[in-house]
Amino acid sequence: MTIRQQSLPPGGSLSTSGAWPRARERFLTRLLRWAPKRAFSTGVGIVARRRVPRFARAGLYGAFARRVGANLAEVEKPLGDYASLDDFFVRRLKPGARPVVADPDVVVSPCDGSIAESGIAGGGRMIQAKGIDYKLANLIPDADAAARFEGGAYVTIYLAPRDYHRVHFPADGMVNGFQHIPGALFPVNALAVRNIGGLFTLNERLVTFVDTSFGEIAVVMVAATGVGHMTVSYDAVETHAAGKGRPGPRVRYSAGRRVDRGDDLGAFHLGSTVVLLFEPGRVKLGPLVLGQKVRMGELIARRGAARGQGRAAS
Repeated sequence: MTIRQQSLPPGGSLSTSGAWPRARERFLTRLLRWAPKRAFSTGVGIVARRRVPRFARAGLYGAFARRVGANLAEVEKPLGDYASLDDFFVRRLKPGARPVVADPDVVVSPCDGSIAESGIAGGGRMIQAKGIDYKLANLIPDADAAARFEGGAYVTIYLAPRDYHRVHFPADGMVNGFQHIPGALFPVNALAVRNIGGLFTLNERLVTFVDTSFGEIAVVMVAATGVGHMTVSYDAVETHAAGKGRPGPRVRYSAGRRVDRGDDLGAFHLGSTVVLLFEPGRVKLGPLVLGQKVRMGELIARRGAARGQGRAAS
């Protein structure tokens, strides 16, 4: 089991972790459990995909960027070229905005965001937040996959609304398949992560499996409240299914699909969380600090044994 120190929930900070009185947190958590999250998310998706008049686009997207702190200097196209808020949200960046480390012995971050947790899935369990862990087998309900990643390193990255919301491949390899797991749409903010046990195993997920020189890597995209849907570049995968549903079967390709590190994997249509899973002994995580900002293409792990490696420093 990973030895815990001090935790930093996604989107939170150590200095504010005690800001919510427990009674208020319990009340808000109950509201989260009973709120019509799927109906709200569906409504947000409909509004986000509605075409915006060209004359209003620059003002609307600029106001949104200022509100959340997004960097418009990196945007690939003029703001007026994005027909909807959803188009703007899944925008691509200018060439060269995210240099990708070329070292073949390095795994790179698949996205922009903040390090929420990292460590070793000892005993098949992973850390969610201080005092809360969850089962790897519940995150990926495929027995073979869960067994393959048990005891391996993992990294959890939280994407805030300000972040670039496309996901990329962390290493060269072959996509061998995917698994879609319908689920709830709880928010993945600090309040929810601190108070809803197994949050990432409750929410809808889309798992991409990639065979690499580092062994198999699983890129788990976790949906959240307001996430209209998730899309991937390598297949037509239907997400955001109504109701919780049963986990879909793991789809295995008869012939893998070649990808290079930094290639586009998919996008969150609004924001959420990515969990990276590695086979045991394959990588040594970089010096990761809880709350640390990472950008797509930056070093996140190196080839090498991770035996005894602890979680991210606080």
